[in-house]
Amino acid sequence: MRLLLVEDEPELSALIRNALERAGFAVDLVPDLAEADDHLALAGYDAIVLDLALPDGDGLSLLRRLRAGGSNTPVLVLTARDGPDDRVAGLDSGADDYLVKPFHMPELVARIRALLRRPGAVLGVTLSLGNLLLDTTTRQVRVDGLDIRLSVRETALLELLLRRQRHVVPREILEQNLYSFGAELGSNAMEVLVHRLRRKLAEANATLRVHTVRGVGYLLAGTE
Repeated sequence: MRLLLVEDEPELSALIRNALERAGFAVDLVPDLAEADDHLALAGYDAIVLDLALPDGDGLSLLRRLRAGGSNTPVLVLTARDGPDDRVAGLDSGADDYLVKPFHMPELVARIRALLRRPGAVLGVTLSLGNLLLDTTTRQVRVDGLDIRLSVRETALLELLLRRQRHVVPREILEQNLYSFGAELGSNAMEVLVHRLRRKLAEANATLRVHTVRGVGYLLAGTE
């Protein structure tokens, strides 16, 4: 899943981005409203983490524009504004959650996952196919009840395929959700990632398979 992080403090934004990427998200980081608008015009996001005090304006203006335009993308406001009136203003402007700085990084990750688990959102607690289960909260993958070790990106790929199991997922959709803007990708990066996931699933005797649909993308289906 892909997140947009709008934060202008370099050290804090780097820490947040690293924590979210370790949790399995692809993260695009921008420092101001202008770049946020540019990214939102080019890509779809599963959630937005939004600072308010930005160099070129108030983050609430972006939030209001999103809601006025009909966007229901979950937005978590992350700010130093901690007064009751500030919280009310943020929530009334369309924020789905409001977290005050300083904060505990695991709480930020947990809050984002909670937003994505809401009805109609993209994150379910457990996904399954055949003898495999993926817990999207803990990121644990089990085959016949036994844990198997996947990398962060392998787990993210598996989740994307599980969410659209038995349907072909276009390669470009996978790349958009797995990699942030500016990521340096080799011409065969996706093939290598799929190969690693296939190998680990086969070694664990998972009763599912990642099929290649040439020229289109990939399909996950059971083998039983």
